[in-house]
This record gives sequence, structure tokens and C-alpha cells, in this order.
Amino acid sequence: MAKYLMSVWGPDSDYEKEHYGYASEEEMMRSFEATGKFNDKLQQEGYFVFADGLDAAKNATVVDGQGEKPVITDGPYAEAKEYMAGFWIIDVPDLDVALKLATEASAACLGKVEVRPMQTGPEA
Repeated sequence: MAKYLMSVWGPDSDYEKEHYGYASEEEMMRSFEATGKFNDKLQQEGYFVFADGLDAAKNATVVDGQGEKPVITDGPYAEAKEYMAGFWIIDVPDLDVALKLATEASAACLGKVEVRPMQTGPEA
């Protein structure tokens, strides 16, 4: 088994919109329901490790502790037009399964999903 991060990306401006970038409240609720069902499927199939949504990037804090005194800065590390809105960590047999699940995740949450392998091996 291999662990993958499936991250959901979207425009940073979505947090400022009435329905977080969804066309309507109904579309948002359908997506939340579909994402919940997808999470249930991951758990039933034994692939689920962890998942959650993230607050707006503007609420991030960057800590640089490399010098004599730590430097703490409000806001995201990188300035970008798109942000990571949420993520799943899955444990699956191979990349093919991860990509199939990412396709389902994208359809459920109505967003683009990036798939990245974790550096940890199967024993982690």
C-alpha cells in the first residue's frame, strides 16, 4: 500500500463569495453531500487515513525558526491566485487506484484535485 495526498484547489477569491465559489447554496449542499458519501466510501474500502477542509489562506501564519529569533508572519507562505481548500490522505495499492479515487473526489467536491505520493513507505 502507498499513501497519497489528494488536495483540492480553487481560486483564493472563493472564500469571499457567498457560497464559497459554488453557483448556489443548493449546489454547495449537493457537493457537501457527495463529498460526505465519497468519504464514507473511502472508509468502507479501507483507503481513508484522514481528510479535512482548510480555512482561507489569508488566515495562515508562516513561522521561520531558522535564525536566532523566530520570524512569524501573517498570511500564506506563497502569494497565489489558487489555494488548497481541503485534502484527503489515502492509503491505496497503487497510483492507478489513487487517480481513480481522485476523479471521484473531483466530481464530488466540484474542484480540481492534485495527487501527490507521500514520502513515507508502506511501513509508516
